[in-house]
Amino acid sequence: MSAIPADRIKLSIKAENDLGKTAFIPFITAGYPDKSAFLTTLNKLATEAAVIEIGVPFSDPMADGVTIQRSSQAAINSGVNLQWIISQLKKAPDIEVPIVLMSYLNPLIAYGFEELAKDALAAQVCGFIVPDLPFEESEEFRTALDKHGIGLIQLVTPATPDNRLEVLCKASQGFVYAVTITGITGSTNFLPQQVADYLNKVRGITALPVCAGFGVRKSEQVKMLSKHANGLIIGSALVEALEKNDDPAVFLKKLRA
Repeated sequence: MSAIPADRIKLSIKAENDLGKTAFIPFITAGYPDKSAFLTTLNKLATEAAVIEIGVPFSDPMADGVTIQRSSQAAINSGVNLQWIISQLKKAPDIEVPIVLMSYLNPLIAYGFEELAKDALAAQVCGFIVPDLPFEESEEFRTALDKHGIGLIQLVTPATPDNRLEVLCKASQGFVYAVTITGITGSTNFLPQQVADYLNKVRGITALPVCAGFGVRKSEQVKMLSKHANGLIIGSALVEALEKNDDPAVFLKKLRA
């Protein structure tokens, strides 16, 4: 497998697709609901995931719904921050699948882009998702990540104009994050009918895997979306399962079934 971190993301998703499976990218808020179980949870998820997305707790997660807002605040209250996450990943045994960090911009600025990129590489992080960092303002962070081969994943939405869609798809690394709804995470139990056309359009623009997220919580949705996306991001539904002390690997298996 490629040693370049961003390429590891792409290749891990492709490996699942080559087996006839849709890649699962589970999202968890770091350190939630049990800070001491963080690394155990990651290893359980790795048995069913192609990539794991770890949310960095933030006080004002504007793209996230109630579930992830709640988990983020609880994690902050327990002392979880970006430095803690990096330190935990550094001392963890090798996790079998690529790790992506989802963070808002402020914690990244506070850490320092150059130092963060270096430490992220040492912590097995292969990519970043930054919802509040516009592409036009991302050059400094992207340059710091590029030095270490770490990807900056771009988000697109059904409302993204075609010309901007092409720009974002070209700039993305690892995969293209295709938001399936206009709104916040976990805000709906259904997906609009036109999502299939939208995902097909995105896949027609990029050679990267296209992974769909926001609102994925039912096996019926997984079945439908699997026809149009290379991978699925499962966030709020998984966080809710963890709150109930459900086994995350079993939860993902049931969702796929």
